[in-house]
Amino acid sequence: MTTPTTANDHFHIGGDLRVRRMGFGAMRLPVSTLDGPPNDRDTALRVLRRAVELGADHVDTAAFYYHQSGLAANELIRTALSPYPDGLVIATKVGPYRGPDDPIPTGQLPASGLRAEVERNLRELGRDSLDLVYLRPGGLDEPGDDPIAERFEILAGLREEGLIRHLGLSHVDTAQLAEARTIAPVTAVQNRFDITQAADTEMLEICARDGIAYVPYFPLGGFGIPDDDRVKAVAARHGATVPQVLLAGLLALSPVMLAIPGTGSPAHLEENMAAARLRLTPEDLAALRG
Repeated sequence: MTTPTTANDHFHIGGDLRVRRMGFGAMRLPVSTLDGPPNDRDTALRVLRRAVELGADHVDTAAFYYHQSGLAANELIRTALSPYPDGLVIATKVGPYRGPDDPIPTGQLPASGLRAEVERNLRELGRDSLDLVYLRPGGLDEPGDDPIAERFEILAGLREEGLIRHLGLSHVDTAQLAEARTIAPVTAVQNRFDITQAADTEMLEICARDGIAYVPYFPLGGFGIPDDDRVKAVAARHGATVPQVLLAGLLALSPVMLAIPGTGSPAHLEENMAAARLRLTPEDLAALRG
């Protein structure tokens, strides 16, 4: 692997939350696949602690990240990391509704339920305030174009109360971003994006122009690593793995890009975090962009 990058390896969310651009996503801590068994709790705790040891100071979670057995991301985070080290930023998201027997969220909380969901995250994480809360409207398919003002206004009110420090949006289009920004500052957008599916470039350009963090979910392609010859060729040139090139390619695209790969595997965690040290060339990036 090549020498580590030293420039632009941090980003200030909202101008004041300084994080490394390689973070950690907690979705896969309780369960590795949608219909799989729960992960081993002790291993999940070990992964979280090791992620922080390796430099991850931005952890992304949600109260609806849990296995039906009861193993839950927020509880794991609190157990593994509390009392929280100075500088650790925890981001969560609200909006989706998940019933007790649903493997994934199946609907949306009513606007009136958002305060309770924020308070649930505070309680489960053991925090007095939340660093960053994303509103995720819509379903699991393409972002919708439904108005979000009523729901975002509730989160903006909780921000004014001091329960939330910064607000973000997840799974939204540019019109929804513009609507939300008339209500309160949006400091981060979390949409689907990976090197092999770079379809959200207009949103990324807006974020880069305005200093908004762009935090792609499924940075490694989702439930399965993409089988892409371009990525394999770049990985071979650098003696790296395909996941490492996918992550390094994201970070190279824009200084506002933050990566939050998630895993319940100690070995995959080491691999993912090492990707922050992989420096891709302009020729590599041109090849990846096809």
